[in-house]
Amino acid sequence: MSKYWSEITKKIEPYVPGEQPKDRKYIKLNTNENPYPPSPKVIEAINKEATDCLQLYPEPNCDDLRATVAKYYNLSPNQIFVGNGSDEVLAFSFMTFFNKEKPVLFADITYSFYEVYVQLFELNHKLIPLKDDFSLPVEDFITDNAGIVIANPNAPTSKPVEIDDLKRILEINKNTVVIVDEAYVDFGGTSVINLIDSYPNLLVVQTLSKSRSLAGLRVGFAFGHADLIDGLNRVKNSFNSYTIDRLAAVGAKAAFEDVEYFDTMCNKVIRTRERILPELEKLGFTVLESKTNFFFVSHKEMPAEEIFKELRANGILVRFFNKPKINNFLRISIGTDKEMDTLVETLKKIINK
Repeated sequence: MSKYWSEITKKIEPYVPGEQPKDRKYIKLNTNENPYPPSPKVIEAINKEATDCLQLYPEPNCDDLRATVAKYYNLSPNQIFVGNGSDEVLAFSFMTFFNKEKPVLFADITYSFYEVYVQLFELNHKLIPLKDDFSLPVEDFITDNAGIVIANPNAPTSKPVEIDDLKRILEINKNTVVIVDEAYVDFGGTSVINLIDSYPNLLVVQTLSKSRSLAGLRVGFAFGHADLIDGLNRVKNSFNSYTIDRLAAVGAKAAFEDVEYFDTMCNKVIRTRERILPELEKLGFTVLESKTNFFFVSHKEMPAEEIFKELRANGILVRFFNKPKINNFLRISIGTDKEMDTLVETLKKIINK
């Protein structure tokens, strides 16, 4: 620990991403990346921009991109904020909307970056325990708070939240901002973007990393009332006016314009998920309902950590969380059909052994 670190730096426990080993070739089912490449139109747009315009600063407000996304979602551009991945959008949101006097509420089992942000920005928080079936206890969000964050569908549990439950939470907490993190919503979940005009306290966060195969481009969005978006811009422009580079902006725009490719790739992932689910159950796994591009599974006899290590030894990476309540679960990203078939065959050998 460096003597030059601030007190905050000394205290925080940084987010730990999924491993990216380079010692051999692995089937990577541990970081929820899309197994398929982005739209060819994205590559075409990026190549053109790289040839023509890199000597110029990008648009600080991403006007062209916001106009395209606004048309896609039937919103006004002033209801859209663009950031360098949804992680940055979430970080700006914690800074913009949450005060220290009261706790920020989020589930005890959810995206672990939320806890990092409250530490980094020195906010108070309260963890809301999920029910035994990992569903969200709506009644526990009926308490005084500085704001609420809900991942829908949730990660790592893969479970969706009922829209009526989200509406109830929004209605009860009209004086604080409710962030709904929809990183995985395009794989069968239901977005609440269409509720923005009804709930001025609703902020919806999305990413292009998953369903649009652009994890390497780093583009995320927030959708909400114009007042919320104005607040985000105030924070962003006090930090870095040019958070989105030219290549990311044109690539993201092209991804939204190629609707047919987007629908095809999402449906492909969903079909693979639904095909593999019963295969995992036959092998003795309990598989939670998934509206995401991953499974959250627990074997009835074999410990999760043992399966995790055996899979790794066989060249397949999945995610194991050594945390209370979920330390006998694995998160398995949906790969290509060939990769998932290899996973199933490898699991058969491991479990039978």
